[in-house]
Parts: sequence; structure tokens; C-alpha cells
Amino acid sequence: MQVSKYEFNVKSREDFYMYPEKYRVEPFRIYGNLYYTGNKSVGSHLIDTGEGLILVDTTYPTTMAMLVQSIWELGFNPKDIRYILHTHGHFDHIGGTAFLKELSGAKTCLGEGDAVMFRERPELVLTRDCGCSYFKPFEPDLIMRDGDIITLGNTSIRIISTPGHSDGVISFFFETEENGVRMTAGMHGGAGLNTLCRTFIQRFDRKQCREEFLKGIERVYEEPVDIMLGNHAGHNRTVEKRQLMIQEPEGANPFIDPSEWKRYLDSVKKRYEIMLKEEEAGTDLIEM
Repeated sequence: MQVSKYEFNVKSREDFYMYPEKYRVEPFRIYGNLYYTGNKSVGSHLIDTGEGLILVDTTYPTTMAMLVQSIWELGFNPKDIRYILHTHGHFDHIGGTAFLKELSGAKTCLGEGDAVMFRERPELVLTRDCGCSYFKPFEPDLIMRDGDIITLGNTSIRIISTPGHSDGVISFFFETEENGVRMTAGMHGGAGLNTLCRTFIQRFDRKQCREEFLKGIERVYEEPVDIMLGNHAGHNRTVEKRQLMIQEPEGANPFIDPSEWKRYLDSVKKRYEIMLKEEEAGTDLIEM
């Protein structure tokens, strides 16, 4: 059987699923009231609004314990989470949501397209790849739509719909302050090519996703972003930047880079173009 080399490779995740502790990142403050609670693979971000916590993404089902531990280590109580926002509805971003909702009573928030996916096409949550046989989607409390603003305490998060990777991908933008200096943080909600490659599109009848993907990038391209966040750690080199913070505690904050947002989106478009060229040449296919 031939599949695209861009598809998600479960085999390559075996070590991660069996030994998730090897991929733990000590939680840390990025800037102001914004913290990192994810791991070396997938991101999770905590915002202390002064009137409760907002959590963005809950990582894999197999790493939810590490997420909870990270929240405690930062000095926060998981019971104080008021909102859980999701960049999109794939298993690696919603893995701890049901547990944390049960623990805290938080409102769970999901993009409109992925709420439909949960109800009508749960196979697109990709639970077969999650390393946890009994995992299933949660029931969202709040549907996020383009232009919505979610406010809690000192933080207002602006919602922009950027579908493609899934139908309900949401990009987030909000301000955070430190020592009187306000910065805008931004996160693209999902730009993975694994669901945009031709074999995935054919298997799941996802013809519309490529056009939506490119339109979504253009919608947020001109957003002013001082601190780019990644819903996967590699998107903004989270781990490497943290090491710089440790090595040079008095140095400039490596997460502050107003040029990174466009560089990242340009690199996404470039990788997408390379994939299309490989598909045209037939060099994208591998034997499984």
C-alpha cells in the first residue's frame, strides 16, 4: 500500500507513547501572565488572568498527567481553570480535556467546524493514531466562531477561523504585559501537512481543505505578533528558546521576535509548495 510520506506516522511515535516522561519540558513563564505547560512535541499554554486560568490545548491522552503536574509546579491549581481553548480537534491537542473539565468544571471551547467533526465524522479526530485505545472526543461547551472574543479577568483572546488542517482550526491573538510593557501573542491553530496530502484527502474525501488552508494563512498573515506561540513546540523552537532563557537569564527574551510570525507562515507555504511539487512528480509516495 502506498501512502504519502507526509501522513502521520504512528510507528515513529512508539517511543513517545511508551515513555512520555522522556519528552517532558519543565514548565516556565514565557512573558507576563503567559506560561508553557506542554512537552517537546505538542504545545500547551496557560494564562493567569487574575480571575482564573485559561488553558490552550491539553496535549496527548498519554501526556495529560505531565500537563497536570506542570500546572501544579508553576504554583497554580488545575481546579482554577475556567476555560479550555483548543487550536483544533485532533487527538494530540484534546487528550487531557475531558479529565481537566471533570477536575475543574472549566468550559471547553472548540472551533465550529471541529464541533461538527466530533458529531458527524469522529474518525477525523484521528484517534487511531493516539496511542490510547479507549480515547474519544469530548462534548464542547462553547463553540468558537470567527470574530469571537473570549474574556476572563485581564485577558481577552481574539478568535480567527483558519480552517484547512481541520475544519475548525482556530488562531488566537491576545495581549500580555510585563513590567508595564504590553506584547501581542499569536498562535496559528494548525498548519500540519499530514491532513493536506493527497492520500489523506482521497481517503477521507477532504477536497476543500487545501483552498481553505491557503485562505486561512492569508487571513492572519498581516496580524502584528510580538510573541509567536506554537501549538507544536517545533513551530517556534520552544525548547531551544527556553534553553537560551536558562543560559542567559539577564539576556533578551528569545520569545519576543516581531518578525517570526511572517517567517513561520512563509515557511509553511514553502513546505506546502514543495509537497505539491513532489506529488506532481510522484516522489511523495512511500510503501506501508
